[in-house]
Amino acid sequence: MKYRNYIFDLYGTLVDIHTDEDAPMLWEAMAAYYSRRGAVYTPAGLQGAYRRLVEEAEGTTLRRDAHEAHPEIRIELVFQQLFRDKGVDADLEEAVRAGREFRDLSTEYVRLYRGAKQLLADLRERGGGVWLLSNAQSIFTAWELERLGLADCFDGIYLSSDYGVKKPDRRFFDVLLQERGIPTESAVMIGNDGLCDIQGGRDAGLATIYVRSNLSPDEPTPRADHVLEHMDLKRVREILLEG
Repeated sequence: MKYRNYIFDLYGTLVDIHTDEDAPMLWEAMAAYYSRRGAVYTPAGLQGAYRRLVEEAEGTTLRRDAHEAHPEIRIELVFQQLFRDKGVDADLEEAVRAGREFRDLSTEYVRLYRGAKQLLADLRERGGGVWLLSNAQSIFTAWELERLGLADCFDGIYLSSDYGVKKPDRRFFDVLLQERGIPTESAVMIGNDGLCDIQGGRDAGLATIYVRSNLSPDEPTPRADHVLEHMDLKRVREILLEG
């Protein structure tokens, strides 16, 4: 095999998801959730407070895709501060529960792309190292990986909120490469985002495979070692195992 280490993006590459953080019903339900626990908000007041806290924590960002859920910050701290701003001394466990309630209510669907689990299983069966490097919130994504049956499909899982840095920043790639002792020449980055996955991967010295999916940004086709203009994990498998 040409590659020995396979680094995957998650959302838009292995997992299809649609979230709506602007839905009025979401904020009505979350205001009721907080109010039941003593932190009384109106729906509009809670939505405004949430956005303000996220913006303060986040600063500038290169992508504002809702499914990435502000990946460079720890979103549970925002949910905790929403309690504290109303005089409720919630611990992190309570904040995580609130965050997961938010994610569940804002998610219209989350599902695997066809062939995702089989692809990962086949790569590991052939002796390759299979890694997840995702711009994502740990409190959301760890739960979704369990629900989708992916939690045990990787040799290591790296989520940006755990490291305070996200793709395309070279430092995030280096966390994985250095911690696992992965030579760049043995590794390939597979993703659906031309900036975060492909440009970031190339800057880190990796080979790259670009898969345009329904979650890909509206962008020109990036320069990658292999380009798929539509979702086709069967073809990705062929490239990785037979290339």
